[in-house]
Amino acid sequence: MRRALALTMAAATEAAFLGTPDVPKLGLGLAALGRPGYINLGRDADVSSPEARSVDAMRERTHEVLDAARRLGIRYFDCARSYGKSEEFLSGWLDARSLSRDDVCVGSKWGYRYTADWRIDTGGEPHEVKDHSREHFLSQRQETLALLGDHLRLYQIHSATLESGVLDNADVLDALRAFKAETGCRLGLSLSGPAQPEVLRKACGLGIFDSVQATWNLYEQNAGEALCEAAESGMEVIVKEAMANGRLLRDPRLTKTAEYLKAPADAVALAAAMAQPFNPMVLSGAVTVAQLESNAVALELLGRFQSGEAGVREALEALKVELRMNVEDYWAERKALTWN
Repeated sequence: MRRALALTMAAATEAAFLGTPDVPKLGLGLAALGRPGYINLGRDADVSSPEARSVDAMRERTHEVLDAARRLGIRYFDCARSYGKSEEFLSGWLDARSLSRDDVCVGSKWGYRYTADWRIDTGGEPHEVKDHSREHFLSQRQETLALLGDHLRLYQIHSATLESGVLDNADVLDALRAFKAETGCRLGLSLSGPAQPEVLRKACGLGIFDSVQATWNLYEQNAGEALCEAAESGMEVIVKEAMANGRLLRDPRLTKTAEYLKAPADAVALAAAMAQPFNPMVLSGAVTVAQLESNAVALELLGRFQSGEAGVREALEALKVELRMNVEDYWAERKALTWN
C-alpha cells in the first residue's frame, strides 16, 4: 500500500512549492503532534493514555509519523512556536535523518506563545497567548532559527486578524521585510475566523507576503474567492483544517459519498480541498501512521478528479453545495471545541 501511495504522488504534485520542485499537494501539520492536547475530535482514541502524551512519547510518535510522511513522499512540514515542542521535534528528526534543506520544505509561525506547560487541563487558562508585537517577532524568530536554521523556507504570522492590528503595524512590517532580506525566507500569514477574506485582501495589498494559510473545508468555504485572488497574484495557498477538526468525519453525507467513490472519508475531504481552483497545499493533521496513510489516498483521488474520471467531479461538487455552512455558525461551533 505504501509503495502504491508513493507512486500516486507523482500525479499530484505542483511544479514548485516554496521554490522546491515536485512537492506533493499534501503536507503534514504538527499542531496535534507537538503537544499533549488539541481540539480535534477523537484525540482520546488516537492518543489514549497519559503515558502516551509524555514529552518523550510524543517526540517518538512525531518521528514515526514524519518517517511515514517521508516514505510517502510528503515534503512540506508545518509547525509553529505555539505548537508545543513541534519545532524541537521536527528539528531533532531532521538532524537524526541527516536531511538537508533540499530534501524538505519547512514552514513555521510566530505570534503566539505556548503557555499550557505540557498540560491538557489548564484550569481555564489559555493554551497559547497571542502577541503580534515587533518585540515578540524578534524574540520568536531567533527561537525558530535556532531550531530550524536553514531548513526554514516560510515564516508566517500566526492567525493574523484585523483586531490584532499586525497588518497596520509599520514596525512589524519593516522587521518582516528585513528578516526576508537577511535570510531569504519567504513571508506568509495564517488566517482564522469569519473575516478571513477581509484580512487576506488587506494582506495582499501590502505586497510583502508570499503565502497564505487559511481554513477551507466543505463546511467553511467563505475564503474561497479571496484565495483565488491570492493565487492569481502569485501567492502560495496552504489549507488547514480541511476536515474541520474531525467534525466532517462524523457527517453521514460525507460518508455516503466516500462509499460511492470507494475512498476513505478523510481522503475525500482532503481531495475536495485540493481540487479547488486556488490549487492549495493541503495539510494533514495526522497523529498516527495509519491516519497519514489514509489521508494520502486523497492524492490518488485528486488524480482521478484531474483525469476526468466519471462521477468524481460531480460527487465533490455536490458535497460543496450540500455541506456548506453559515460562516458564523461554523466558527461558533469551532470555538466550542474543547482541548482533549
